[in-house]
Amino acid sequence: MPYTEMDNITSSKLALISERARKDPKFQFLSLAHLLNEGFLKECYFDLGRDRASGIDGVSWKEYGERLDENITDLVGRLKAKRYTPLPSRRTYIPKDEHSKRALSLPALEDKVVQKGIARILEAIYEQDFLDCSYGYRPNRSCHQALNVVDKTMMQGPIHYVIEADIKGFFDNVSHEWMMRCLQVRIKDTSLLHLIRKFLKAGFVDADEFFLTTQGTAQGGNLSPVLSNIFLHYVLDLWFEKKIKFKVRGVCHLARYADDFLCMVQYADDAQHIEQLMRERFVKFDLELHPEKTRIISLDREQRCRNNRKDHQSHTFDFLGFTHYWGKSRRGNPTLRRKTSRKKFRRACKEMNLWLREVRSRAKLKEWWPILQAKLRGHYQYYGISGNSEAIKRFHHVTKRLVYKLVNRRSQKASYNWDGFIEYLKHYPLPEPRIVHHLYSLSYGS
Repeated sequence: MPYTEMDNITSSKLALISERARKDPKFQFLSLAHLLNEGFLKECYFDLGRDRASGIDGVSWKEYGERLDENITDLVGRLKAKRYTPLPSRRTYIPKDEHSKRALSLPALEDKVVQKGIARILEAIYEQDFLDCSYGYRPNRSCHQALNVVDKTMMQGPIHYVIEADIKGFFDNVSHEWMMRCLQVRIKDTSLLHLIRKFLKAGFVDADEFFLTTQGTAQGGNLSPVLSNIFLHYVLDLWFEKKIKFKVRGVCHLARYADDFLCMVQYADDAQHIEQLMRERFVKFDLELHPEKTRIISLDREQRCRNNRKDHQSHTFDFLGFTHYWGKSRRGNPTLRRKTSRKKFRRACKEMNLWLREVRSRAKLKEWWPILQAKLRGHYQYYGISGNSEAIKRFHHVTKRLVYKLVNRRSQKASYNWDGFIEYLKHYPLPEPRIVHHLYSLSYGS
């Protein structure tokens, strides 16, 4: 059967699965693994990033595709015969903040294909169950929508307290057994569940040493985001909606992006009660809210703590890379303002400086200049949000200073003075800072 015809069959089946899941929230799916057929997995292959880093097998997207038909046929044969076993992931590290690094696990190319297929099946089911408070790693949802909801909730509702929560090492410590129990609420296909468990237990290789994984879901693969959303849907979102929201005397709202979430509350006693219940809830599922990073912030609209730095910090909260605080509009009315968090700003400047130092010796100016322009546009695309113009202008200025310093180090004699450099930028401009996401013109549900 041609791939295109098989793709259409699988897509139609996924649409039917979504419809059944939407109409019957208690329905349990008994047969799903058969959807991982040749046409569907080939489609998943083409959905993968072409230039992503390879796993321990060293096989790139292009190399796997040179014999794609044979590789996919062999893969499906092993899946059907239950002889397929994922390879350990290759462990690498990226900076998390100034003092720590985040571990990423890079699966082998073939494992990425299978993970992509499983993730699409799970999304077809669970997108019908997920609540509106969840924004991370979901179709047609973004971090800026989560920020917009926080803004509208704070501005329109009687919110005076925010619980800023941090799950301690969520992706490294999530329980495999509790994860499987969450999946079994909707899925009774033992073949698919067994395959997911194999991925959870696949382990990783770090500095040529193999490590078993008895807990956690590795960041870096295609399966981890949807698994984390499913786990937190049952552990946090649904629990908060059914057990907490209607048992407090005031208003309370939850906003979650992956494992990063906020609880916005009207009354102080409710905030303290909810925080305690959340700590107990996560302990029940073998997780822990960070004892120092989880806190209750008082956000009185009329309070202006700008002279005392300590007081100012006690009335601000960070969410998705932005520091939020109450300020004044041009008319003098209280308004929720946001700026790039100090930690994220320092990190962005440090990364730009390191990149410029590295690229100086590896390429000519005309070769890396378009990359620099793309990096600035990417920064504005994320941080260019209403109220944050000063921070992105500052980043633009810092970048210009770093570039000016760099081009003057190409020889022993300075190439430009500052006026000459500004003249150069007129011919080869860097992207100007701009606001991309206008929160004040977005609706509550957009």
